[in-house]
Amino acid sequence: MAEQVETPETGTERGRRKTRIGVVTSDKQDRTVTVMVERTFSHPLYGKSVTRTKKYHAHDENNEYQVGDVVRIMETRPLSKTKRWRVVELIERPA
Repeated sequence: MAEQVETPETGTERGRRKTRIGVVTSDKQDRTVTVMVERTFSHPLYGKSVTRTKKYHAHDENNEYQVGDVVRIMETRPLSKTKRWRVVELIERPA
């Protein structure tokens, strides 16, 4: 006869979403912050450490983050033409 196979309930766990840590560089837009993320890698030929920056627009639901805050952002569904990230948590607020 057919055996009962237990399968985990689908839809309960979402896939791993990308996260980045960066500094808020602009909070002038309503419910949006601009976050600058810095990444460092080794040059493939010369081996020197190279730093590159990229800016992301992230959703800030309550307008609670200010310029200079270090925040964690997470990838989400498209919220506008340029917004695909949302702020998850505040890591550090400047003194």
